[in-house]
Amino acid sequence: MKTKITFLLLALFLGLNFVSAQDEDSSTLSIMSEYAKAKNYDAAYKPFMELRKRNPSYSRAIFVYGESILSDKIDKSSGTEKVAYINDLVKLWGERETYYASKTPKGEFGAKSCQLLYDNKEILKKSNEEIYACFDAVYKEDPDTFTNPKSLYTYFSLMVDLFDAGKKSAGELFTKYDEVVEKVDKEVGNYSESLNVLIEKEDAGASLTSKELSYKNSYESYLKAYDQIAGSINSKLGSRANCENLVPLYAKDFEANKGDAVWLQRAAGNMSAKECTDDPLFFKLVNAYHKLSPSANSAYYLGILKDKEGKTSEAIRFYEQAISLESDSFKKARLYERIGDKLKSQGNFGQARGYFRNALKFNPSNGRPHLKIADMYSRSANNCGDTNFNKRAVFWLAALEAEKAGRVDPTLRSASEQAAVSYRHKAPQKSEIFEAGNGGQKINIGCWIGDSVTVPSL
Repeated sequence: MKTKITFLLLALFLGLNFVSAQDEDSSTLSIMSEYAKAKNYDAAYKPFMELRKRNPSYSRAIFVYGESILSDKIDKSSGTEKVAYINDLVKLWGERETYYASKTPKGEFGAKSCQLLYDNKEILKKSNEEIYACFDAVYKEDPDTFTNPKSLYTYFSLMVDLFDAGKKSAGELFTKYDEVVEKVDKEVGNYSESLNVLIEKEDAGASLTSKELSYKNSYESYLKAYDQIAGSINSKLGSRANCENLVPLYAKDFEANKGDAVWLQRAAGNMSAKECTDDPLFFKLVNAYHKLSPSANSAYYLGILKDKEGKTSEAIRFYEQAISLESDSFKKARLYERIGDKLKSQGNFGQARGYFRNALKFNPSNGRPHLKIADMYSRSANNCGDTNFNKRAVFWLAALEAEKAGRVDPTLRSASEQAAVSYRHKAPQKSEIFEAGNGGQKINIGCWIGDSVTVPSL
C-alpha cells in the first residue's frame, strides 16, 4: 500500500512538473512572439534563445521569429559580433531542418544560407569558390525548391566571376547558363500558368476573392523578379556568349556530344539566340538534334534554316509542326511568339498578328505580344487610311493595344504606359477632332489591320 501511494505521488509530481514546463514554454513563446510582432527584436532575443535551447521542438514559431530576430542582430552589429550572429542564423536554419524537416525545403533554406554568406563574404572572409560550392551543392541536392530569384542570379554570377578568373571553363560556364535559364523559364511558366487562371476568371467578369487577390499579387511579384534577373543573367554573360566563342566550343565538343539530345538542343538554342545561324555548325547541330530526337524545338530550328534559305512557306510548315509537337501551353505560347517575331521582322504583319494572338491565347499573362501588335499598327499608320486624320487614327488603336500589355503583365506596366502615351501624342489632338467634327464616331481601318477605332469624344 505504501509503495502504491509513493508511486502515485511520484507520478503526480512528474505530471505537475510536465505541466509546469509546458506552461513555462507557452509563456516564453508568448513573450517572444509579442515582442517579435512589435519588431522589438532586442527584447525578443532573450526569450527566443531560452526557448530555442530548452525546447526547440516546442513550436516552429521559434524558427520563424528567430530568423527575424537574428537578422536584426546582424543588421545592427559589426566585426566579430556580426560574424557570430551570421553563423548563428545559419545554425538556426540547420536546427529548423532537424526539428521541422517537412517545413524546411533544402533548396529554399540552403539557398538562403549561401546567400547570407555571399552578402557578407568580406567580413566572413569567404572566397567566390567557397560560396559557389555552397550554392552548387544546394542546387544539385534540391533544385525544385531552389527558386529564389536573387539567389539564382548570385549562383550564376559567381560562375561568371570564376570563369573570368580562369577557374571555370567555357563549357562549364555555358552549361551553367543553360541550367539556370531553363530553371528561370520553368518558374516563369509555373507562375504564369497560375496567374493565367486568375486573369481568365477576371476576363470572364468574375471577381477574385481576397485570397485570390493575394495570390495574384504574389505571382506578379515573382514574375517581376524573374524578369529582372533574366535580363541580369544575360547582361552578366554578355559578350562571353558571342559567336566567336560559341562556334569553336560547340565544334570542338560536337563529336563527343552528338548522341546527347539535351546538349544538342542547348547548343542549337544558344546559337539561335545569339544569331549564329549562318554558321554551318548550326545546320549540323539542328539536323543531328532532329534526327536523334524530333521535337518542337528541333522542328522550330529547321524552320529557321528554311527561313535562312528564303523558303518562307517551308519554314512556316516546320514552325507549325513545332507547335503541333508541343503540348505544354507556356512553351506553345513561346513558340507562337517566336514565329510571330520572325514574320514581323519580314514585314508579314497580318500573319504575325495571328501568331501573336495565339501566343496570348495560351499565355494571357504575357503582355509582349500586345506591345508587338501595337508596334505593327504604329508602323502601318501611313498605309492604312484614306485621309491624314484616318491614318493617324491608327495610333489610337496602337495605344489601346499597348495598354492591354500593362493590364495583364506586371513586368510591362511602365513600358505599356510609355508606349500608349507616345502613340496618343501621334494621334489627332483635340483641336483636330473639333475641326473634323467627328468626336465619338467610329473609324474603320482598312489594309491588313481590318479593325475600327472610336474617336475620343470632346
